[in-house]
Amino acid sequence: MKEESLFESLLRRGVSRRDFMKFCTSMAATLALPTAFSAQIAEALEKKQKPYVVWLELSDCAGDSEAILRASRPTIGQLVLDVISLEYHETIMAPSGHSAEKSLQDVVKNHKGKYIAIVEGAIPLKDGGIYCTVGGRTALEIAKEVCGNAMATLAVGSCASFGGVAAAKPNPTQCVGVKEALPSATVVNLPGCPVNPENVTATVVHFLTFGALPALDKNHRPLFAYGKRIHDNCERRPHFDAGQFVKKWGDEGHRLGWCLYEVGCKGPQAYMNCPTIRYNEGTSWPVMAGHPCFACAMPQSWDALGPIYSRLPNVPGASYQATADKVGVAVVGAAAAGVAAHAIIRASTSKGKQEDK
Repeated sequence: MKEESLFESLLRRGVSRRDFMKFCTSMAATLALPTAFSAQIAEALEKKQKPYVVWLELSDCAGDSEAILRASRPTIGQLVLDVISLEYHETIMAPSGHSAEKSLQDVVKNHKGKYIAIVEGAIPLKDGGIYCTVGGRTALEIAKEVCGNAMATLAVGSCASFGGVAAAKPNPTQCVGVKEALPSATVVNLPGCPVNPENVTATVVHFLTFGALPALDKNHRPLFAYGKRIHDNCERRPHFDAGQFVKKWGDEGHRLGWCLYEVGCKGPQAYMNCPTIRYNEGTSWPVMAGHPCFACAMPQSWDALGPIYSRLPNVPGASYQATADKVGVAVVGAAAAGVAAHAIIRASTSKGKQEDK
């Protein structure tokens, strides 16, 4: 029996052509491609079969699974787990125990080199990796087999990408990201705490459309999602430039939506598309909601960038830190000069009127 294409599967589930095209347009925008590419994406998805996918949960909190399950933009995003042929995901699959593990082995053996592996969570290395086991096998052993036989591996979330909070000092179980544990595997890092579902879907769509993974940066992250600095796209950036900073939670500046740099925002050191893609149907993201960015998509963010609510440490060559100090002083100085000038003008005007009299 011929396997149905991705588009045929969606039609069978009641997705209209209109919604399908809206999805393709949204994916083109997420991938930072011109709108014209939506037609090419649609053509590719109409012909391609649903890719087999296995999802591993290792040393994690399941936050990335929760994010994927709540994907709701666009409408087709609610069907993302139906768009791909998800053969194994221990958190949401019906089988358990040996039956569940058989589902995983069936894909690895019968579709070698033809499936996508998605890994959530870090991989412990200490003592042979015994600090994370599934079905009596270590996370390291499972990842070597599953990722080693996949055509590509998506490391979703900061833990799978760089070790995340599980690898924060003192890192007692020697947790690392997938690429560090498996240097020879083809890995795309999609960090975030949690990952943005739009970036996962867009990466899969890019692979199906162009037959290749998207362009990656030196940290193996897709440039379309992690190529721009959050600080440069933040809606609070004008307040930074104006020297208007929140000094204390709940103060007037916080109520007015001023810059959160002084209370710990790591946006100047973070690269991700949060300000443009956002979360929860594209309605908001942490900084927009009044909470500082803590650079969750950056390597070793828990250790290198300091506590969440402390100002960024002085990073060599980071001119924005000097700017933040100087612009504040300049604004205060300009304000003082303005007051002085106003006083002089008033005094001169008053003296002139007295002389006229």
